[in-house]
Amino acid sequence: MTHPHFAGAKIALFLDEAILVYLRDDKPGIPHPNQWDLPGGGREGPESPLQCALRELQEEFAIALAPARIVWTQAYPGLAAENAPTYFFAAHLTAEDIDAIRFGDEGQHWALMPVTAFLAHPEGVSHLQDRVRDFLLRYSAM
Repeated sequence: MTHPHFAGAKIALFLDEAILVYLRDDKPGIPHPNQWDLPGGGREGPESPLQCALRELQEEFAIALAPARIVWTQAYPGLAAENAPTYFFAAHLTAEDIDAIRFGDEGQHWALMPVTAFLAHPEGVSHLQDRVRDFLLRYSAM
């Protein structure tokens, strides 16, 4: 199956009024060092946008999320003019999902952060804060 050209995917995961985030490593040369980020990352091989997001979630948090639990999918332009689009997904977590977390080796630590705190956090990845806002506005209007 041929999948659209895209650079990567991120996923916002909500448990009640909280969102699953992690603090990126504080290393020179990586994008958004020492900022609060969402699970996800770059495309590998011929995977689809959803396969990319779910693989990254499994690698970073050991959460195996069924595709049917995705409640939102949106493509966004790449951050630079020459970049391929990226995909943004959203889903809801359960307490069992949180209990299953085994944090990987990327990032300093994870948290369930109140959504309002993530959206206002000065060290949040700004374009992801915008995408969460977009999801919340558009999803609640459905």
